[in-house]
Amino acid sequence: MALNFKRFTPLHPKSLSLVGRGVTGFIFRLICLLFALAFVARFGAKEMLRLYIEAGVGNCQKIPILCMSAQDEISNITIDQEFLSGLLPYNFPGIEISLPKNFTAVKEEITKAYYKKKKNVHNEAIAYLLYKEPDFFINLFPKVKKQGINDNYGFVAAVMSARLEEARNLTSAFFVIMKGVFTPDLGGQDNLKMVKFAFSGKRGFINYNLSSTGSWFDCNILGQDDGFFKIYIKDASAGLDLEKVLNIITTLK
Repeated sequence: MALNFKRFTPLHPKSLSLVGRGVTGFIFRLICLLFALAFVARFGAKEMLRLYIEAGVGNCQKIPILCMSAQDEISNITIDQEFLSGLLPYNFPGIEISLPKNFTAVKEEITKAYYKKKKNVHNEAIAYLLYKEPDFFINLFPKVKKQGINDNYGFVAAVMSARLEEARNLTSAFFVIMKGVFTPDLGGQDNLKMVKFAFSGKRGFINYNLSSTGSWFDCNILGQDDGFFKIYIKDASAGLDLEKVLNIITTLK
């Protein structure tokens, strides 16, 4: 899923059509890749299938998250009222959130360019925001219903639990590929972790990397109505930690 981040401006019919072409182009490329994978899965060994994925997406040395699943589950958090009182509210169509004062908020849409290939070097503290309606992934990939996946959460959970070494057929290969596409730049990933969470009517997964050179957080969040939120935070000052990001998530609407 190609993602492009930009400072928010109201969408108009032309920009909506550009978004549509981006989704269509992505689906076409994905279908071509899946056909190739289907051939490999049908006539090749499991090892060949994994090698094919590595050639197209990457391996666990270059992209460690491809071999990771959630290590911990968070069911409650400590609300830090002092921290929350210092946040500024941002309101975009489909998404409201509060962020630290020094952060730039950017609303994203699905287009052709993928943001992890074009890093923003001018902002040391930036949060990219995406919202998609309930059943978005099911409508985009209706065949996943055959795997018992019937909502956004089920799709995201399947993506986040996918592991390269467990890719044995076309279905598992599809979710590994989606995991590689789904995950933004998370720095050097030396301290990369994934946690699962459910609190305050929200649930999902957070991939994060804390280092002396910065902090990165990839938050995949499902609301009570199964609407999908993605918050990608890049904090070069390393001022944010997981607890603070969880508090930020409580402000999400």
